[in-house]
Amino acid sequence: MSDLRVALVAEGPTDSVVIEAGLRAVLDRPFTLTLIQPEATRPQMGTGWCGVFKWCREFDARKFESLEGDPTLEGFDLFIVHLDADVAEASYADGGTAVELAAAHLPRLPCPQPCPPPSAAADQIRKVILAWLGLSCAGQRTVLCVPSKAIEAWVAVAVLEPSHALMFGIECNLTVPVRLASLPKSSRICKTTREYRKHASTVTKNWSEISEKCTQAERFGREVAAAVASVSSQ
Repeated sequence: MSDLRVALVAEGPTDSVVIEAGLRAVLDRPFTLTLIQPEATRPQMGTGWCGVFKWCREFDARKFESLEGDPTLEGFDLFIVHLDADVAEASYADGGTAVELAAAHLPRLPCPQPCPPPSAAADQIRKVILAWLGLSCAGQRTVLCVPSKAIEAWVAVAVLEPSHALMFGIECNLTVPVRLASLPKSSRICKTTREYRKHASTVTKNWSEISEKCTQAERFGREVAAAVASVSSQ
């Protein structure tokens, strides 16, 4: 069986590490992951949610009905677009004048939602992603990955004890990334690619616990499985 070819649009390289680790737990076949945003040869796109925004708007300008229908993306079997749910707390103005002007006719940011449930903001950001892409729905081989409030929640569940204070209400806690980086030195997890790679195998190993504690991780795994089934049926 040939490797599944996965294209990832993400806020940054640390997110890519965590998503790849999750895929290793979810998929029962080999795969290769290509981070197409951020991409080193296009530094002008930037990183973070603004980089995802710019990439999505470029896709929309090409006017294809799905990511899998875009010939510039030919060769990929599965597409993943990532944004953390905390983007609901952001403002287009945070990205500068160009981003703010480009978003003039798009869903508003900020668009905060009550939490719990974690799904409220996640669902809102899913709608935002689709609007940025200019799509009414995602294609059968496209998965929207929206951790609540941030993908660091998945890392925290993987590496910290179940009784740790961060575990309580973790999907509704906007401070998880900062608090992980502020832990005592022996357990501190700074937001660097090198640091996250140290914990990637733990994320894979403890994916069932992550899915149990984080509803949006469970949803991601379920939707990846459905998308891969669509690939296999073609």
